[in-house]
Amino acid sequence: MKSLIFTTIGGLALFTAYSISAAEMSTEVPLELKKTAHTSPWQRYRTRKWKPSHDWKDFSNLRHDIPSAISQPQVVETPIQGDPEKGKKLAAERKRGGSCYTCHIMPDAKLPGNIGFDLSVIGLWGRSDERLYNYIYDARQFNPNTIMPPWGAHQVYTPAEIKDIVAYLKTLTKYEGIDDKNNPAKRTMPVETRDNLDPFENSAMDAKDLGEELFVTPGPNDQSCQSCHAHAVEKQFTTWAATMPKFETRLNKIIGIEEFITRHARATTGAEYLAQSEKNIALAIYLRYLANGQAISIDASDANTQAAIERGKALMQRKIGQLNFACMDCHQKYANRWIRGQYLAEPRGTYAHFPTYRTSRGAIWDIRKRFQWCNVSIRANELPPDAPEYGDIEIYLATLNEGEKLNVPGIRH
Repeated sequence: MKSLIFTTIGGLALFTAYSISAAEMSTEVPLELKKTAHTSPWQRYRTRKWKPSHDWKDFSNLRHDIPSAISQPQVVETPIQGDPEKGKKLAAERKRGGSCYTCHIMPDAKLPGNIGFDLSVIGLWGRSDERLYNYIYDARQFNPNTIMPPWGAHQVYTPAEIKDIVAYLKTLTKYEGIDDKNNPAKRTMPVETRDNLDPFENSAMDAKDLGEELFVTPGPNDQSCQSCHAHAVEKQFTTWAATMPKFETRLNKIIGIEEFITRHARATTGAEYLAQSEKNIALAIYLRYLANGQAISIDASDANTQAAIERGKALMQRKIGQLNFACMDCHQKYANRWIRGQYLAEPRGTYAHFPTYRTSRGAIWDIRKRFQWCNVSIRANELPPDAPEYGDIEIYLATLNEGEKLNVPGIRH
């Protein structure tokens, strides 16, 4: 028989018509629950920076916490006999963790960061060769909470290379100053002034149009999103995206809008919108676009959601990767400073504009890809986009952005 069924979709209330018996009525929204929501098997993106051959399995990531003991002081023959010219090149090299310039002002540095000491005249500091060597080898010997990577202990640089770097640092005895262009203290905080909803400014507006088209396009089951949600565009969808992500009991994890699209489409229209595919991102942008201007409002009243938020908080404080960074090292402890030419923003203000068009990459990223990119940047194995760990971080980040208004699609460099 034809029945009107009250359903909830991540808190979205709808009346939909189905031909089922009263005994088959359910308050659960249809979701496909068995498959992964992404391309399987998962493979790292094949880009210039993300090389599939890189594997940092010996270091912690967000799924596996691998203990990394602080090194014992290394005994080296002094005075250290290194090559200062080689050391200078190593200090500037970006292939292995970003170079010393990433965090330190040094002579000839281009767009140096300022989360570490100014090393312009470190050769006058009176540090012993052995101390300089050990500080580079594993600075945790001196400060267990340091954000300086354990360059030697985690095998980023060899002992011989560290000696070359020490030899170079010892030559830095004359302060030559730094021009305003390269001085991180004089750089202004980047402010996005482009109109992100202008299609001439933001290429991601094309994705919004595609999402709107997909919403009314029938899938293999001859049903479209509009078949069940004809009136939701004018009503419930104007707020729904601002309440996501949510805990899904059947999957025992937090799911975001992107994973919801994949699983709900499979169970209803039969369409296959895999996470981070063009069509998935397009629909995710469209559904958020409909809620633009709404303040993020996460219902954290149930125990499962509260537990996920606590897990997300802990994960953002976990040191991971060969470079031994935590999310909060950059975005809380040293927020509002520079790491090389990139500004380190606080967590608040970093969520409401996703998915975002990255002009530097020429691509649209959802929030999970942002997490993946950060993982790989610090040399930690990233996880698939539907990983429970990313769900926990996403909902914690959403709570930190409570009250921020959706403004999707975003545009950032």
